[in-house]
Amino acid sequence: MRKRTRRRRLSMTSLIDVIFLLLLFFMLSSTFSKFAEVDLTAAGSGATPTTDARPMFLSLAPDSLRLNGTDHPLEALAAVLAAEKGGTETPLPVIVALGEGVTAQRLTDVLAILRSQPGLAVTVLGTS
Repeated sequence: MRKRTRRRRLSMTSLIDVIFLLLLFFMLSSTFSKFAEVDLTAAGSGATPTTDARPMFLSLAPDSLRLNGTDHPLEALAAVLAAEKGGTETPLPVIVALGEGVTAQRLTDVLAILRSQPGLAVTVLGTS
């Protein structure tokens, strides 16, 4: 005659501990994420510039940044813009042209720098 083995009940304690640790990990990791908003406005068709100032042309590529034909590192963009603007009070137009393969994060980084500079009228050219 065979002995009948009795099945033990599955303990839920270890499963609850694992779920709690995962929940705690994801809650903590989400608090370290930094989110920011960047306002984008679409230019109307046939819009006329409101200033006679000569616009600056910013060409943005995945690995380079050119302002008026001169290469600059992203970290120096704020200082270069301040030097270009001088002390004028009139809004200075900045045209941003996106190169092939530019990521949304790279564009956001540049727009955040441009937004921190007062007196700039930024226009982003779309790609087709």
